[in-house]
Amino acid sequence: EAGTSTAIGFETDGVLTAGVLYDMFNGRSICMHVAIEKPVTRGYTRICFDYPFNRLKVHKVLGLVDSTNAAALRFDKHLGFVEEARIEGAGKVGDLVILTMTRQQCRWIKEVSHGR
Repeated sequence: EAGTSTAIGFETDGVLTAGVLYDMFNGRSICMHVAIEKPVTRGYTRICFDYPFNRLKVHKVLGLVDSTNAAALRFDKHLGFVEEARIEGAGKVGDLVILTMTRQQCRWIKEVSHGR
């Protein structure tokens, strides 16, 4: 439903060490916000992309990152996001970088086993 948020957490030894928050779902796209303190499994990463693409059937997942956050930009691009737009001066400190990924670009869901 539009306007709702959903999160998927990852625990290491009973402690929450990573999380993904989804918001701004409009039926065709959704924003994905990632926070990681410790490395996660490939299975967790697959689940994080399975949710928007296979369960919600979105066309695009969006990531919004401040241009001064080099680590987040590097991480998101490693996941497979590509920079689609940049809005000058709209970030918390720098520019707002809009990263996107389509279902066809997502290498994570191609490996999902639906018999999990």
